[in-house]
Amino acid sequence: MSNLLEAIVRIHNLKSLAIEDIYKSKIRANNMGEALENFISDAFADTFEITNEEQKIVKYSNTFSYTGSQNTPPDLIIDGGDAIEIKKVENMKATSIALNSSYPKNKLDADSHMISEKCKNCEKNGWKEKDIIYSVGVIIDKYLKSLCFIYGEDYAATSDIYERIKYAIKNGINEIQDIKFSETKEIGRINKIDPLKITNLRIRGMWEIKIPFKVFNYITKEQKYFAIINIKKYNSFPEKSRKLIENTKGIIITDHKIKDPNNPAKLKDVKLICFKEIL
Repeated sequence: MSNLLEAIVRIHNLKSLAIEDIYKSKIRANNMGEALENFISDAFADTFEITNEEQKIVKYSNTFSYTGSQNTPPDLIIDGGDAIEIKKVENMKATSIALNSSYPKNKLDADSHMISEKCKNCEKNGWKEKDIIYSVGVIIDKYLKSLCFIYGEDYAATSDIYERIKYAIKNGINEIQDIKFSETKEIGRINKIDPLKITNLRIRGMWEIKIPFKVFNYITKEQKYFAIINIKKYNSFPEKSRKLIENTKGIIITDHKIKDPNNPAKLKDVKLICFKEIL
């Protein structure tokens, strides 16, 4: 089973991060979001060197149990392993990434109404909860200028924090008099609000979260390519994978402490993995 440590080593060993050159014949013009998704998929599936399309999709099928959709998270699920959400940024000065109608995920729960039925049923033996990796890449002039990986449990609070705010707003809207609301998974929906009864109003949450490069700058110190992994998760990886990344020339792994997303007064022990470029 593939994992984040092995994916990092594969990226680190690439000679170039020019996304356009890697996917010149396969990605529609100027669609760097699609290119980044292919790049991360290749890193986890170990398919950077495979040019035969059939061989690549077979390797994808053997690596992933789910390859996502545009409207619901996640973008990828490693069969029997972690979920992956991929976000592209086009500006080094960006302060946040858009999550749209889905709030940040500490973990990916199979009973969440924000994921599709195909995602819930993607594995033969089923699943209840998965660790989720946020992969954030900064692409400028079709070059991957920065890339980071951070687990949801080290980045986002538990779901009850976000649900409390969501339902407080939802319940407040529902108390407005003389307006009839319809059942919806969104914050609210009002149907037939005009005399002809042909106009509907959808009330949606548009979530965003501060970009990891800003959130964790107190330990990354402007490093452009890094991963942050809590100690418990790091030690859960196979010994073979840990030895691989620890013995790869040019990758630097250091111990740090970060604020607990649920209580910043508490600290979490993490590994900071810097790869590809050391400043």
